Amino acid sequence: MGSSVAYVNGAVYVDEFDQNILNVDDNIYDASCSTGTYSNQVRAMRRVELSCRTVTTAQPLAADHPRATSIALDVSSPDLDTHVASHDVVISLVPFVHHPTVIRAAIRGKTNVVTTSYVSPAIRELEAQVKEARITVLNEVGVDPGVDHLYAIKTIDEVHSKGGKVKEFYSFCGGLPAPECSDNPLRFKFSWSPRGALLSQHNPASFLQDGKVVSIPNDELMAQAKPYHIIDGYSFVAYPNRDSVPFREFYGIPEAETVVRGSLRYEGNPEFVQALIRMGWLDTQERNWLSGREDVTLKELLRRAVGADSDEEGALISRIQELCAFSNDEEMERIVSGLRWIGLFSDRKATPRGNLLDTLCAELEKLMSFQPGERDLVMLQHKFVIEWKGGKKKTITSTLELLGDTNGYSGMAKSVGVTCGVATQLMLDGEPALNVAGVLAPYKAEICDPIRIALESEGIKLIERTI
Repeated sequence: MGSSVAYVNGAVYVDEFDQNILNVDDNIYDASCSTGTYSNQVRAMRRVELSCRTVTTAQPLAADHPRATSIALDVSSPDLDTHVASHDVVISLVPFVHHPTVIRAAIRGKTNVVTTSYVSPAIRELEAQVKEARITVLNEVGVDPGVDHLYAIKTIDEVHSKGGKVKEFYSFCGGLPAPECSDNPLRFKFSWSPRGALLSQHNPASFLQDGKVVSIPNDELMAQAKPYHIIDGYSFVAYPNRDSVPFREFYGIPEAETVVRGSLRYEGNPEFVQALIRMGWLDTQERNWLSGREDVTLKELLRRAVGADSDEEGALISRIQELCAFSNDEEMERIVSGLRWIGLFSDRKATPRGNLLDTLCAELEKLMSFQPGERDLVMLQHKFVIEWKGGKKKTITSTLELLGDTNGYSGMAKSVGVTCGVATQLMLDGEPALNVAGVLAPYKAEICDPIRIALESEGIKLIERTI
């Protein structure tokens, strides 16, 4: 049978005329991945079906691909099974909670699946059915997760082959505005959901340090952010992200005493987000007073959020100082100025969305989206502290600095879309390690190496240095 690829909100690559891809996509960011991030060979060869919730969203994505068609389709569609079954692979770039729905359709249709998301417990629960259907569900082939795995495994395997031990492993990644575009109080812009971006800074985290597990509650995560130098000219801070502990096993480094994976932001961002948390703005609980209100002002919402006596600016600032316990006057002035920039002290009408977080996001979407001519930055660095035979220690860094194109493709779209695309292409080309029945992720050289080599041919490569 010929090959076909289905794109459920995502990005695709294929190589033979008879192969079809279904791409199922659900958001603007993933849509950018589905366009323009394919190699010339892929553009010319494979059939791609691009799906979004509405056909008007999908049509522009298909315009640049000569063998692409566009349809309206999402995970709740009764036609999902039919579309999935008629393709050779489905690329699922829907929110991670919906991947199991796509995978179940793929099991019924005997269709392979590619995602850029972590293997969740819900996906892992489907592994027996995936194997029984003799299909491959390949996950974690974006940038983080994805590119990070490819180069972690490369360096770790090289160190082990020379008799060395990886005693410490650090990995930090950030999707950020380019420095010249980080021109707001959070020094951040949204190429995807503001909700998801903010909540990612309010998760608990665990990591290994000196052989011991360190756990950070979500309300204290931003207080863990520390200055982190990668390349001159950038003012990064880094903080741990979710659970790093399993990666000692995933990466095959039982000798490691410290394992930390985390995120990057620009200086000043964590303090601002921490203030928002303390004021209650990341609260997702539904509030009656945030439903059905069209006349409420932002300063009235701020008063309700912080519990101030009135919505006069002086009273609001006084209450904010009580809640936030700023470290100094300079920090207080900077954050209050930022709140003023958002409009939270103003008479401007709010856009209530049922809870404080989504109501705040309604304002941030207007103020902090990328504008024409602006570009983003993907920065990723691994740091390995190596112990060689005889006890001598060296540090190896592996770094990706990828800027988006002005009025072109973003760095995030390129790094996620191309990685996902070449992995899909390799699967369809019959790469043995990418055609094993089961739930896969790139934690072994036989999976990582072919993807990494193909990715480098597309110009995405981490630069390694020994220091």
